[in-house]
Amino acid sequence: MELVDLLILFIALLLLRLWWRYWSVTGGEPKNLPPGPPGWPIVGNLIQVILQRRHFIFVVRDLHKQYGPIFTMQMGQRRLIIVTSSELIHEALVQRGPEFASRPADSPIRLIFSVGKCAINSAEYGPLWRALRRNFVTELINPTRIKQCSWIRNWALEHHMKRLQKEASEVGYVEVMSNCRLTICSVLICLCFGAKISEDRIKYIEGVLKEVMLITTPKLPDFLPVLTPLFRRQVRAAKELRKKQLECLVPLIENRKVFLQSGGKVNDEMVSPTGAAYIDSLFELEAPGRGRLGEEELVTLVSEIINAGTDTSATTVEWALLHLVTNQEIQEKLYKEIVDTVGKNSVVTESDVERMSYLGAVVKETFRRHPPSHFVLSHAAVTETELGGYTIPADASVEFYTAWVTEDPDIWKDPTEFRPERFLGGGDGVDVDVTGTKGVRMVPFGAGRRICPAWTLGTLHVNMLLARMVQAFKWLPVPNSPPDPTDTFAFTVVMKNPLKAAILPRSN
Repeated sequence: MELVDLLILFIALLLLRLWWRYWSVTGGEPKNLPPGPPGWPIVGNLIQVILQRRHFIFVVRDLHKQYGPIFTMQMGQRRLIIVTSSELIHEALVQRGPEFASRPADSPIRLIFSVGKCAINSAEYGPLWRALRRNFVTELINPTRIKQCSWIRNWALEHHMKRLQKEASEVGYVEVMSNCRLTICSVLICLCFGAKISEDRIKYIEGVLKEVMLITTPKLPDFLPVLTPLFRRQVRAAKELRKKQLECLVPLIENRKVFLQSGGKVNDEMVSPTGAAYIDSLFELEAPGRGRLGEEELVTLVSEIINAGTDTSATTVEWALLHLVTNQEIQEKLYKEIVDTVGKNSVVTESDVERMSYLGAVVKETFRRHPPSHFVLSHAAVTETELGGYTIPADASVEFYTAWVTEDPDIWKDPTEFRPERFLGGGDGVDVDVTGTKGVRMVPFGAGRRICPAWTLGTLHVNMLLARMVQAFKWLPVPNSPPDPTDTFAFTVVMKNPLKAAILPRSN
């Protein structure tokens, strides 16, 4: 070990000693925390979780059975308050939304990519978050703008259908996830920058942004920040990836600036008129505490939109198609509704999918059965408060385990079954509010003040993809290679083995 490493280790151990001394003298925690598993000195429950060699959600499921609807875990220097019950989730996020609307401290690696929390998802509850969110809602997802940009989705879906047919003819099947990611990413890039770019360039940007998502998932230094100096290699890798992210997106920002400064004349690359691209509004935005945004902040904000919209929507389409492939009866019911609504050959429009109740039921059941994540993004109380009769410190990470709500047999009949009919007349999901406002029975987009602001846009993309794909093709298992429903955990809950399906053109 080099001398500098020994010095860093010595300093880290000294800091740990000081921290433990403070912990011992002060009692280390406020009174009346929710119950939880006893931990080890300094590391709390962190090593216990690591030694189980299971994903964190399985640990949480077991602790939920033992400690009930709210419990505490001390993960190194981070205190987690885990909330699992529908009633407490609704109370915290909806009824008392402003009290639980902030975010906990970020890790050094995440701060590199958020430029010090200058992002809608990670900003602390306050003026900056309000300004960023208000601008996003006004400029990208208001009904007028969504309608104005419908041609972008039509263009992308037209290429999507041709690509599926070409891939099937060449290899005998299509890989659902990669195709859907590419299509949704192309839509979001065009919405953000007003630009049409080549598929190769889209794939490169998508790949870089996926790396960003994966590198910002929780890792050991997140729980023991005092040891960050020992993880210089990871920090250096994050900085190199950030540079790569800037290199692939800054040219799109600069091209848009030139386009606007030269009069905004639409051309083959810059296809959206002045004011129709999300980035146009960011150029003019005065962000509280930040002023005019620089390239770093602009890259962070557009990356947030592209990453979140691509990953969750593509994942949902893949899970939905898994069930359509394995249950041809559901697929045929959906196809019949599409044909009854628009016919066999007419192009499905955005207003058409709004009238397709069975399509809506299939998508809702996919969100219920396969929520994009088992937790909503971490919350934090604005000030110390209480929940469920327990103290919630302001510096704790409040983690809402929402997946349990969709699996709870007290809320859903036969919760492990995929049954879209539950969302139609007389079903147990017919009156469900996916925003959680009226009650938490499924919250695929979060709930309350920090609900995903683009949930309507993401749902539209899922609906359009499914309707177009089922109208054009019959989806079947690949011979001798049935779909594998095993899931795994990346940024979202994805299929461990990506879905491959055979497609047959529908007869006209």
